[in-house]
Parts: sequence; C-alpha cells; structure tokens
Amino acid sequence: MRGPRAGARATSRDVARVAGVSQATVSLVLGEKWRGRVSERTAEAVRSAARSLGYRPNLAARNLRLGRTRTALMVVPALTNEFFARVYTGAARVAAEHGIGVVLYPSPEGVGPARDPFASARATLDGVIASSMAAEALTALREGGLPLVMLDSDPARAEASATVNLDIADGMRQVVEHLLALGHRRFTHLAADIDSWTFHVRARALAEALREAAGTDVHTEPAALTVADGLRAAERALTRPGPRPTALICDDDIIAAGACKAARRLGLRVPDDVSVTGFDDLSLATAVEPELTTVRLPAEAVGEAGMRALMAVLDGRPTAVQALPVELIGRGTTGRVRRIV
Repeated sequence: MRGPRAGARATSRDVARVAGVSQATVSLVLGEKWRGRVSERTAEAVRSAARSLGYRPNLAARNLRLGRTRTALMVVPALTNEFFARVYTGAARVAAEHGIGVVLYPSPEGVGPARDPFASARATLDGVIASSMAAEALTALREGGLPLVMLDSDPARAEASATVNLDIADGMRQVVEHLLALGHRRFTHLAADIDSWTFHVRARALAEALREAAGTDVHTEPAALTVADGLRAAERALTRPGPRPTALICDDDIIAAGACKAARRLGLRVPDDVSVTGFDDLSLATAVEPELTTVRLPAEAVGEAGMRALMAVLDGRPTAVQALPVELIGRGTTGRVRRIV
C-alpha cells in the first residue's frame, strides 16, 4: 500500500489506504466516535497509520463550526514531579493525534489553588484536566462553565464533567496482603501530609485492610512529600517508645526513600530489621538499594484516559468514571519478619 507522494501532506484517504479501511472509518476513529462501530484492532490500525504518515487533519472548518480553540489546559501540582510529567506525556500523546494543543500549568505551591493563567481563559480554552492535588485550582474557569476532567479525584465532585481514577484502594490492599503474608503485624503508616482525596483513600484502605487482619497494630506519622520529611517521620516511628514497627507503609516513593535512609542511620537493615513499601513506582524506586517494593501507577495511561474523556465531553458523548488498575511490584525492601524486638 502506498502513502502520499514525497513532500505531499498526508490526507485521510492516505490513512485509509495504509490502514486498509474506508475514509468513513478513519473519520470515526480520529474523531473518537468509533466505539461500538469498529473494533479496537481497527481503531489502533487507523491511529498507527496516521502516526506513521504524520497525518494532521485540517481542523479549520470543524473548529469554526464547533466554536473550538482546540486547546486544553492541564493543571498539575508541580512540573518537577515525575508522576505528573508522565501523566502529561500520556495526555499530550492523545492530544497530538487529534490536533489539540495542551497548556501545562502547575499550581505555584505544588498543591492547592492556582491562579487563572489567562486574561480570558473561557475564550481561549476548550476544557480543563486537573489533578486532585490541585483540586481548588482555577475556580473561575469552572464557574465559567468550562468542561472539567478530574484525575485521581472524588467521583462525587459535582463540578467535574468526568473523572479518571486509579484504583488506589486496591493498591493499598495489595501492599497490606503482601506484608501480612510475610508475617508483619506491627506497622507505621508514613502518611502524606496533604489534604487530598487520593491520600485520604490510601489511609482509609489501609485502615480497612488491617481491621480485617487479627493481631495487627498500626501507628500513623505524617510526612511532607520530600525525602527529608520521610526520613524524619521514619526516625520518629522507629524510635518511639514501645515495640518497633516491622514495616513502614509509605504513601509515596519519595517518602519511602527517606524511610530507607532513616533505617540505615539508626543502624537497621532493610528489610531484615524493617520492611519499607512505597507508592507510584517512580524512577527513584530502582535507584535506591535495595530496590523499593512499591505500587506501580500507570501515569501515562491516566493522562491518555483524561484527554480522551475531555474529548468525549466536548463531543457530547457519554463518559463513565474510570478506575485504572494498579500493580504491586515486589522488590528488595520487603522481607519476612525475622525477629521480634
């Protein structure tokens, strides 16, 4: 099958020819209206053909008809956070396939409110994708009626047009089941000191899972999302009066890295004397030694799902709350309880 002539701009006919489908099918797939009409395999063949040909639709007439700017705003806590960088990568990949521009805007303090970055955002944006860690961001935009897709956020939030979640509760249950199977019964939860739905879910899921396990004990130590604060919280947990915890359950890999440093400074071995678990599976998880047992969160898939949800809202198609699966990755920081102290 031939593509476009050298130097010529690829057309939908070229995409149809390479994918082996009709132009109508190309239109359905690239317009995100294919579900229930064509198979997932066919849809992926069309997207792959479009990518290989560098196909970009001529959106001028469609944008004029729909009153669209083809621009979405993504609000995240911080550009330096690896997880949200990967979320952006996934969202931008889907957006590029559909000729949508993405403006990335971080909350200035890392969490909490962000100021409207535009003089007249309602006129310059089609919609907003926002993390729960920036849940109070851009209030004026929401009040102006812009479609809002929330990521990792309470699905009951009335102002959200759609919600894309990770199955955070199941991730914490997997952590607890893993540690219980290794014989652990005394735990400290190094809890992220952030008033955010995603961290509230982790705390509730941990409490519920341990409530069902006989003979367990859990203490909570708050910690900011830094290695230094994780270290200090772990030191408090490991030196407080009474029996020492055999496992530190951390809300984030960054906190867990601090916990591992604290254990070493106190002369404890990980995992022989204390096990440590994280959450996210950042690059940091395999940079520490021993490598970190953690819950892998598919960050790029979150971004992709968020952008597709926003496009569905803009096209008037139904959306449903999505809960993407997560996976416990067992590595070297967890082991069987070897001695009781």
